[in-house]
Amino acid sequence: MTRSWEADPSALFERRLGKTAQELGNSQDKEDCPDIWQLDNGDIAIIGRDLTADYSANLPSGVSLAADERLVVIPGNMLSAAKEDIPDA
Repeated sequence: MTRSWEADPSALFERRLGKTAQELGNSQDKEDCPDIWQLDNGDIAIIGRDLTADYSANLPSGVSLAADERLVVIPGNMLSAAKEDIPDA
């Protein structure tokens, strides 16, 4: 079965959306950095904590994870800080 969207692993990081984890007080070093990036093809890459195993048994109705998907969590203030960088649909 063909998916209607597929991630392109050849896409490159183009620009950070929002502020760094250090700027927001979410990290004190470069090894522990949640982040949000726009790729050169317009897709968004999220770097966060993999909590797939913790949440997979408690997903809301209608929500599922494919075998090749992971549920990641980032600090709420990081998404809020990225709002001005995200264009309206």
